[in-house]
Amino acid sequence: MVFSSTIFIFLFLPLVFAVYFLVGSWGRNLVLLVASLVFYAWGETVYVLLMLASILINYIFGLLIGRAREHGHRGTVALTWAVALNLLLLGFFKYGNFVVDNLNKILVYFHVTPVHLAPIHLPIGISFFTFQAMSYVIDLYRGEVEVEKNPVDIALYISLFPQLIAGPIVRYHDIAKRLHKRSTDSADLAIGIRRFIIGLAKKALVANVLGKSADYLFSVPSHYLPATLAWLGALAYTLQIYYDFSGYSDMAIGLGRMFGFHFPENFNYPYISQSIREFWRRWHISLSTWFRDYLYFPLGGSRRSTARTYFNLVTVFFLCGLWHGASWTFVVWGLYHGLFLIIERTKIGTGLLEWFPAFIRRGYALLTVILGWVIFRADTFPHAIGYIKAMFSSGRPQLYNSQIFLYLNNEFTVTFIAAVIGMTPVIHHLVISLEKRVWAGNGVAFTWPRVLFGGVELMVLLFLLLYSIAAIMGGSYNPFLYFRF
Repeated sequence: MVFSSTIFIFLFLPLVFAVYFLVGSWGRNLVLLVASLVFYAWGETVYVLLMLASILINYIFGLLIGRAREHGHRGTVALTWAVALNLLLLGFFKYGNFVVDNLNKILVYFHVTPVHLAPIHLPIGISFFTFQAMSYVIDLYRGEVEVEKNPVDIALYISLFPQLIAGPIVRYHDIAKRLHKRSTDSADLAIGIRRFIIGLAKKALVANVLGKSADYLFSVPSHYLPATLAWLGALAYTLQIYYDFSGYSDMAIGLGRMFGFHFPENFNYPYISQSIREFWRRWHISLSTWFRDYLYFPLGGSRRSTARTYFNLVTVFFLCGLWHGASWTFVVWGLYHGLFLIIERTKIGTGLLEWFPAFIRRGYALLTVILGWVIFRADTFPHAIGYIKAMFSSGRPQLYNSQIFLYLNNEFTVTFIAAVIGMTPVIHHLVISLEKRVWAGNGVAFTWPRVLFGGVELMVLLFLLLYSIAAIMGGSYNPFLYFRF
């Protein structure tokens, strides 16, 4: 089940919402837990047992770490087992076939019989709920949170359906208090609904339209692509993945707000960054901070020698790339970003970033990110190299066929322009400025400017909702990109 589906919008969410508020505060966590398990089992059926196993493992070892700390011990053994079992589950289901396939290439070279392993199903969202569960036991070991003895609450923390499938990765300390006691007022509902509609529109009206064109252009053999179409495909995918993933995060944050949870922001206009370092402070914030706090800092961060800092960055981004998928293209993409982070830390790199004006720095960062997305999107590394060559080729004849006009039509053009504008904070700043002007004054709630502003906002949101639903009903199934991670 996905957020951008009619069954979720018209059946699942209203039903869960009604039951949630009917049962009262005593049973709301249980209602959300059951709803979350149904939500996951809807698409993954028997693999919901895997998530239940993850919940059980982290609950038990959380209790063991808590008991050890009560007796003056750190609980190192319990933490080691907890992390090992979490990584074992993630490693088997996500990387089992990848490891065997690469091992077989080596075995064949040495004339050894290859290992046979049947295709392993990749459960949706396993990377997200595994990292979320690990953060709980690690923070508990560090003494940053209290042990959760209620199995319903810890199960809900790991499986909470708004952010279960594709984040944001929520730390236990972020929602611990609200797991035990929370309320939802009219302001929370209004903010949550508004955020959900905006996220739905990002997905249904922008990401899906751009995705169709990007998929087509990336499917064309790269040696046939002229530079203009190659760049258009790369730009379309760059915008698609941002609106797809940030749209999901908006919907997750909005849904959480409706049920009384305040999830952390996951995006902050990453494409206006002036460096790759800044990009990772703005893109997928919950993942980058997870790697920073649980891997980069424990490795020593930048507190040791320069060589050790570079090693730490390479290690983190190697694993960051691997986290995104069991493919060498993801590994290369991660190392590619790690390389630029190292370059930016050198004296020459730092000096150039300080010397160049802001628009040059933004151009450098955006170009670097776009080329990285080509590697990320390509099916194989040779495909990525061929596509990048096409982007910088000259003299190739234009490609004309009927398919191009189906995918690069007026809808694509309008959507592309709107997406470019929307990736900057221009509209956000404009709305905030208008709100400040409308609400400045004597504090009287009902004035004509305020009524007009509220009415226009309501109409825009209603239009986006209806248009998004129409697009969903009229289009084909198109899951969020990060479902496969």
